[in-house]
Parts: sequence; structure tokens; C-alpha cells
Amino acid sequence: MLGCSIWGSAPPTPTRERKGAEWLELLLLLLLIFSGWVLTQQPVNCPRACECSETARTVKCINKNLTEVPQNLPRYVQNLFLTGNRIRHLVSGTFLSEPHLELISLNLSGNLLETVDAEAFAGLPGLKRLDLSDNALVWISPRAFGNASSSSLEELNLRNSLYNASQVAVVAELLQKGTLLNLTHLDLSNNNLVYLPTSIFSMLPNLRQLDVHNNSLVGLHNVSLWGLRQLQSFNLGDNSLKCLRNSTLVQLHSLPWLSRLNLSHNPWVCDCNIEDMVNWLKESNLVEAKGSIKCSSPEEMQNSSLVSLDLSGLNCPEPTDDLTQLQTSYVFLGIVLALIGAIFLLVLYLNRKGIKKWIYNIRDACRDHMEGYHYRYEINADPRLTHLSSNSDV
Repeated sequence: MLGCSIWGSAPPTPTRERKGAEWLELLLLLLLIFSGWVLTQQPVNCPRACECSETARTVKCINKNLTEVPQNLPRYVQNLFLTGNRIRHLVSGTFLSEPHLELISLNLSGNLLETVDAEAFAGLPGLKRLDLSDNALVWISPRAFGNASSSSLEELNLRNSLYNASQVAVVAELLQKGTLLNLTHLDLSNNNLVYLPTSIFSMLPNLRQLDVHNNSLVGLHNVSLWGLRQLQSFNLGDNSLKCLRNSTLVQLHSLPWLSRLNLSHNPWVCDCNIEDMVNWLKESNLVEAKGSIKCSSPEEMQNSSLVSLDLSGLNCPEPTDDLTQLQTSYVFLGIVLALIGAIFLLVLYLNRKGIKKWIYNIRDACRDHMEGYHYRYEINADPRLTHLSSNSDV
């Protein structure tokens, strides 16, 4: 007791020290766990105008008035949405970075995109889905995806993406380049296309779904479909097709995996030229809802189902050879020229007095001019009047 009173209170026991250390370790562990949780809730390297989710591996930059692709994209992004912005030009190497982005899906719809340079998508070797719909493409380089070995694209959406129908040649050059050999889905709908280039699908051996509905296609007789050996679905609805020729029907029948063909809402002309198509429809199981495909003309056949047509009742249009058409054109041109000549003569007759007065005025003006010229010539030619002429000029 004396020792205690002299030296103060007793020193802490080893048990109390151990308990304090355990509480401190527990507190530090909780602090570390909380800090990690906070860090996981904060997006890493997320562009300021975008919303990022590392869990979903998604970056969304929607309707942000962006004029170019953000450069500081997080490394984890696999799905990138850049819809509704103002990105009009994709330059070469837009997505190039080290290491490469692991992007799988890219949506650039609704940007009024006009040009895509070579190698624009070359930095995305794992890209599977690309949406360029609702743009105004004037030029897309055939080398936009680099070479064949670097592109694994499977789905390409070009719905309502072309500035006008003439840009189909630009798209055809891209598809024929051989860089999209893995493409399985292609959407060319809503582009007002009147025709398709002959070999536009020749380098798409793995294409399974092809959508060209809601265009203005008038025929397919020049289009080669032989290369589409994997095609399963073909949408030709809402076009301006009047008849499918036998050459096209043979190609469609030869596609081994084709099981869904949409031919609805086309202005089919039910005359004798459609006999092959009607027979093919009756025998084929490819066409969806083929009983609803109806004639648009002639008037007596309107709204008649093609598969129910009586072929013996089909009329043929009267043949007109080229010579007859040429003669008709010359006759029409002669009538137009004669009408123009008659109008010109009538105008001259109605204005004959004014024209006569105008001619007299011109004649008098020319006469006065010639008399003045003759007078000056006489003065200059007479040596006696030369001095007088010089003085008068002064």
C-alpha cells in the first residue's frame, strides 16, 4: 500500500493493452472497408458530360451537344451510347488508345453524322454492334473498320442514315471491301433507296438478317443474292416492287437457310408478267403471311390475293416496240415546236406597229450615223479644210 501511495496508481495490465490494440485494429479495418465502398461508388475517369456505371460496363453521353467523341473514356466500358449529339465527323483513329478499349456496342444514332474517315473504328477490334441510324451520311470510307483481320462487327444499323438515296453506292463500296466478313445483321431500311448495286451483298457470307423495308425499290433483277448462303430473314416490305422476275425467284429459292421473307405492302401489278411469281408463292413456304399480299393494279384486280389469282384471267399489256415509242416522241416534239412557233408569230402580229416603228428608228439612227461619218471623212480628205478642221476640233 505504501508503494502504491508513493509511486501512484498501478501500471496497466497486459490484458487491458491487448484489448485496446484489438479495438484499434477493428476500427482501422472498418475504415478501410468504408473507404473501399466509397471508391467503388465513384466513377473512375468518367467524362464530365456522361453517366458511367462500372457494374454495367456502360457509359451514356445522351443529348449532351457533344461535337466529338470523349477521349477520357474509362477502361472498363463495353457499351457506349453517344446518341442525340452533334458529332458530324469521325476522324481517323477516333477510338485509338493504348491499351485498346474493350468496346462491344457503340451507338452513334441521331448525330447528323456526315463523314467517317478511314481507320475511324480501327481501335475497336472487339466491336460487335454499331448503330449509325438517323444520321446524314455523305461519305463512309471503305477502310473505316481497318482490314478484314481487325473487324469482328456482327450487327450494323444504317436505318435512315444516308443523306440521300445516291449514297447507297458509298455503302456498297464499304460492304464489298471484305472487312465485314463476320456481319450477321444489316439494316438498310428507311433510306428511300430506288435500287441496290449488283454486288452489294457479295462479301457478306455470314449475313443472317437483312432489312431493306420502307424504301422505294422498284426491282431486284440486277441484284446478286448468291453470296448470302447463311441468310435466314429478308424484309422487303413497304417498297415499290411490282413484280419479282424469275431470275430473282430462283436466287431466293436457292438460299438454303432462308425461312422468313416479307413482301407485304408493295404495289404488285397483276398481269401476265406475274405468273411465275404467283406459282412460286403457291409452292413456297418462305413468305410470311403470303395470303395478305394483294394486287394494286389493274383496277379490276385491285385487292385480290396473289395466291388466289386465276392465271387464265390475267391480261398482258399491249407490247410497244422501241420504233413506235421513238416515232411517238418525234411527233410530240414536232407538236411542241409548232405550238411555240405559232405563239411567236402571234406575238409578232400583235406588236407589228411597234416593231415597224422600232425598225424605222433603227434605220434613221444608222442613216444619221453614216452621214456623220461621211461628213467627217470628206473634211479629213480635203487638204483645204484640214486646218479648219483642226481649229474646229480645238
